[in-house]
Amino acid sequence: MKDNFGRNIDYMRVSITDRCNLRCRYCMPEGARWVPMSEILTYEQIIEICTEAAALGIRKLKVTGGEPLVRRGCPELIRRLKEIPGIQQVTMTTNGVLLSQYMDELLRNGLDGVNISLDTLDRERYAWITGSDSLDEVLDSIMRALKSGIKVKINSVLFGDEASDEWKSLVLMAKERNIDVRFIELMPIGYGKTFEPISNSRLMTMIRQLYPGIETDESVHGNGPAVYYKIPGFKGSIGFISPIHGKFCHQCNRLRLTSKGILKPCLCYGEGIDLKSVFERKGEKKDDIRRAIRQGIEMKPEGHCFEKKESITENKNMIQIGG
Repeated sequence: MKDNFGRNIDYMRVSITDRCNLRCRYCMPEGARWVPMSEILTYEQIIEICTEAAALGIRKLKVTGGEPLVRRGCPELIRRLKEIPGIQQVTMTTNGVLLSQYMDELLRNGLDGVNISLDTLDRERYAWITGSDSLDEVLDSIMRALKSGIKVKINSVLFGDEASDEWKSLVLMAKERNIDVRFIELMPIGYGKTFEPISNSRLMTMIRQLYPGIETDESVHGNGPAVYYKIPGFKGSIGFISPIHGKFCHQCNRLRLTSKGILKPCLCYGEGIDLKSVFERKGEKKDDIRRAIRQGIEMKPEGHCFEKKESITENKNMIQIGG
């Protein structure tokens, strides 16, 4: 479907849990409260929503969390999503701690690609950021994923003066491996507002000083807004996702379904449509779900504005549909 600004909306991020086995300081540190499971979409409800989304033109799904692999049955959900008519691709974003354990099952069930979050290769800083000494598990997951032949991307968020040199070791991961290392600007929402981000424009300046031959990579890497570059002699590429200093709203092709069933037209947009409420009513739900998805696409803003939308809490400005 096209939105009101001519963008083709064919991609949906699907959060299946708010829970995580790490406590990253800028995301969900110690003390974060979990949503009761009774308020989380069931897998059957997720399948119903994604089936109707596919009928309206959604072709690619990204399974996210929290950490999706902490929810029991996640690999089986991947299989069921892949079987939906019209769905061409199902990928996952994970912190990598459990990925090695589930890698074989995920591959059997058709997972097309994986994004692994990794902000540092320094063991002490990793433990400080995440609250966990799990770096070895993450690195093992990365190597297993690469050996499997699946498309692998590393997502890194840099913040604070201590991270000013973190990029050097992260970039080198792409030298001998066919892997995309992407740097994502820390967004000033939630706990992220308490940390000083490192802009991608500043980061690019530092990378160019060390690798003056870096050049634009025009090849297609995925479905998202990353801008890619190639360093001579490197097998992999370096990507930048810049929601603050390089807004990509004009080419945004996505919707976001939260674990509580709120359909958000924009990650940074306060309003959302309460899809979970559809399942609380009797009768045929297909038409109501499609109507809600169409409404979500119509609500999609031309661009996000952090100054006006300071929070993205799931309970804010929800719109219920139907009678």
